[in-house]
Amino acid sequence: MWVYEKKLQYPVRVSKCDPMMAKFLLEQYGGADGELAAALRYLNQRYSIPDKVVGLLTDIGTEEFAHLEMIATMVYKLTKDATPDQMRAAGLGDHYAAHDNALFYQNASGVPWTAAYIQAKGDPIADLYEDIAAEEKARATYQWLIDLTDDVDLQDGLKYLREREVVHSLRFREAVEILKEKRDEKIYY
Repeated sequence: MWVYEKKLQYPVRVSKCDPMMAKFLLEQYGGADGELAAALRYLNQRYSIPDKVVGLLTDIGTEEFAHLEMIATMVYKLTKDATPDQMRAAGLGDHYAAHDNALFYQNASGVPWTAAYIQAKGDPIADLYEDIAAEEKARATYQWLIDLTDDVDLQDGLKYLREREVVHSLRFREAVEILKEKRDEKIYY
């Protein structure tokens, strides 16, 4: 199903050690509207979606894993040179005590990721509206993350991710219209 290229989808650069920004980025790593939840949501929903749009869920779900990899790289680069005191000052003392500088699926508040974040109703249109909402929430979060940093290198990667959320939302909107059109067709026997 996948071909893995040993490179990020988009280059990730950071200008400085910034554990506080890393903490904020954890929202997109293990939060309810983060990349892990999105990837798993779409790849799960694809089993109960019509063939006309199943490829879309596969494509976007796969791309979300690439975004997860980018966020992980950002967090790693922002914390790799951080001291325990810097981690504590950034509100990551608990994380450091449990995981050192290793990544762990949690949100910015330290709440571990849960499968309860993944929605699948089984109604294709309802699921796609859920997906649109997830993409729009992620877009908003990326904008707020951009606003929280003065690191132009980091902002570049975050802007790329924000724009991909817009594209995904538009693609899901197109899929809704395709399914509505099919649903509203008159069936003749």
